[in-house]
Amino acid sequence: MAVPKKRTSMSKKRIRKNLWKKKGYLAAVKAFSLAKSLCAGNSKGFFVRQINK
Repeated sequence: MAVPKKRTSMSKKRIRKNLWKKKGYLAAVKAFSLAKSLCAGNSKGFFVRQINK
């Protein structure tokens, strides 16, 4: 028979939520930094094709 589990404390829930948010924030910062370096032309990670008209 199924037994209900114990309730997770608010502090533990808050810690997990903040870790989840931090992971997204760090990904956003990394993407923004990469975009800035691409716009400035300082990127060494990969090549961007320049279109000449």
